[in-house]
Amino acid sequence: MRMRLIAAAAAIFIAYSSAQAQMTFLPPAPTPVFEKVEIKITDLGNRTYMLEGVGGNITIAVADDGVFMVDSQFEPLYGKIKAAIATLTPQPVRYLINTHFHGDHTGANAAFAKDGAIVVAHENVKVRMVEGARNNVTNLPWPAWPREAQPKQTYKDTLTLRLQGRTAELRHPVNVHTDGDTYVYFPEANVLTAGDLVFFNRYPNIDYFYSGSIDGQIRGADELLQLAKEDTKIVPGHGPAGTKAMLRGFREMLVIARDRIQKLKADGKTEEEILAARPNADYDAKFKLDERAIGNFIRAIHRSLKN
Repeated sequence: MRMRLIAAAAAIFIAYSSAQAQMTFLPPAPTPVFEKVEIKITDLGNRTYMLEGVGGNITIAVADDGVFMVDSQFEPLYGKIKAAIATLTPQPVRYLINTHFHGDHTGANAAFAKDGAIVVAHENVKVRMVEGARNNVTNLPWPAWPREAQPKQTYKDTLTLRLQGRTAELRHPVNVHTDGDTYVYFPEANVLTAGDLVFFNRYPNIDYFYSGSIDGQIRGADELLQLAKEDTKIVPGHGPAGTKAMLRGFREMLVIARDRIQKLKADGKTEEEILAARPNADYDAKFKLDERAIGNFIRAIHRSLKN
């Protein structure tokens, strides 16, 4: 029995590797010039802030005895991020919550952990960080994260963290952007940090290597719409802070793009033919995106759609 299971697993791995070999991947994007990056702070009210630099947005929620921090961007920005937090409060970062494992959201984990922050994430995030992963755009490997960067505290479905005067409610939606997503609601401030479940003014990067899919992204948007109030401030994984109305618009875009590409796929069009057809030209122009972003979105939808 055990040998049959091993053989079956090997067959799945070979089939998966063969499918990857037939896919088109892109070279890495240019490395950001971190020295020129400035950290922009948006006040969301009630001692809650959004920090923008390069990579995923960061949320800072200040309590009486410390700070909740959501995501950490890239390691070279650690000093600038820490300095930005210091302009908001002298309190230390007590909890650093990761919305998923991608490096633009977890790069400065180790540095903040060495300062004393407890890294918290879904249990699947720890698996990726311990084992390493692959980039679904370039197919290049991400080596295992340093031990200090890995989550010290994990959870499965829901988790509530508390500091004096502040609460962070963590929830895991199943297989949306990745298999280890977390969104965080700060009830005292009515702020919802969505991670890469939501992108405003751009397309999402759907990680179909790790159980993300276009249908999952739509389902994730539905889950957030059920939670958010009309006046909830939403921190997306990328883009400006937004509203529930903007989240509705994001979901509508996902459905329209999915349906367009699904129809072309059903008509027998290849991925390259769908790319050439520019099925989302209206949104391409609205978001003012480059060819890389446009192509990545089409590929991710096409590859995550069920045949």
